Amino acid sequence: MVAQQPSRREDFEIAIVCALRLEYDAVSYIFDEYWDDDGDKYGRAEGDFNSYTTGRIGKYNVVLALLSHMGKANAASAAASIRSSYGGLQLALLVGICGGVPRPGCDEDEILLGDVVISKAVVQYDFGRQYPDKFVRKDTVEDNLSKPNKDVRNLLVTFETDRGRDRLRERTAYFLQELQANAASRQRRSKYRYPGTAEDRLFEPNYRHKHHVMPTCICRECYGKFDPVCDEALNSSCDDLGCDDKQIVVRERLETRRQLEQGGNEVQEPTIHVGPVASGDTVIKSGEDRDMLARRESVIAFEMEGAGIWEEVPCIVVKGVCDYADCHKSKKWQNFAAATAASASKAILERYIQTDKIPSAGAGAARCNMVNEHQARGKVQSSTDPYQVNT
Repeated sequence: MVAQQPSRREDFEIAIVCALRLEYDAVSYIFDEYWDDDGDKYGRAEGDFNSYTTGRIGKYNVVLALLSHMGKANAASAAASIRSSYGGLQLALLVGICGGVPRPGCDEDEILLGDVVISKAVVQYDFGRQYPDKFVRKDTVEDNLSKPNKDVRNLLVTFETDRGRDRLRERTAYFLQELQANAASRQRRSKYRYPGTAEDRLFEPNYRHKHHVMPTCICRECYGKFDPVCDEALNSSCDDLGCDDKQIVVRERLETRRQLEQGGNEVQEPTIHVGPVASGDTVIKSGEDRDMLARRESVIAFEMEGAGIWEEVPCIVVKGVCDYADCHKSKKWQNFAAATAASASKAILERYIQTDKIPSAGAGAARCNMVNEHQARGKVQSSTDPYQVNT
């Protein structure tokens, strides 16, 4: 059933939150209709400073919010404001990009760039105590983030079945092609193009991103994890620095994809990974620290807003893998990863079961009495309901 344009903010059941403009741009291409093309019709609650985009995705009315800044605190504040303005929300999707753990565990698939990570839990890995010799995360029952609610848990468990994951992957691939076509119709054909297997490079965790060819800077003294590199190296590409391809990790799944690509086959379809996601205010740019944290916390990806939203609204983190959270990360995959995450979020909503709403008879009667009273006085020009669409 296709959603009709709602008359009140309370009729919106789904929120999508993005932290970056490029994430917002990708999500904007999965909307089937917009309700605010002629201007905002719904307003917002007092004290809510978020800006919203409203529309329809499939059978759901959706409100889309773009954060002003990255990070947990800003995400938590924005999520609380969304909840105050849109009291009927059932689910929030945090959609965007993340750093992936290349091989999360022996039983997990290899994670490649462009794959999609879906959270079954969020770990606030940077919340703890720093001792002289080590950092200890607070992990008591009171300190850990809560489990998803039953509605979200029951949805996620279906995505961990073979049938559920296959269906989600197939629909994500379909919506990705749809997104790319929509972008192409607006003269942005290349923006969400698959970068290609040659651009998916994973270096050994301890291989540093520095000047390798006859360095004349401090890079020449960089041999260990804690040795500094020059500022220029921090902002340069692997090609510019001469990073050695012999240090690239060979991965079976990528090799299979490369062979298919060389045969002229389509290989952009992302794999869906469901698992715990690490969330913190620090951007991880170290392969060794990535692997250490992944082992310690059993996480499959790193991002920066999930911990802020998780406790405010029922939430699923949906992130496309744009880098490997190491010092060799670049921005080449960001737009494509944002597109795969946006496409997966639409596929998730397709499987999210709508709950019947029981109208409040008391509230309806009270509203009718109020309108009849004003009509009797001849004073009604338009609705005085702050949630009502202005006509």
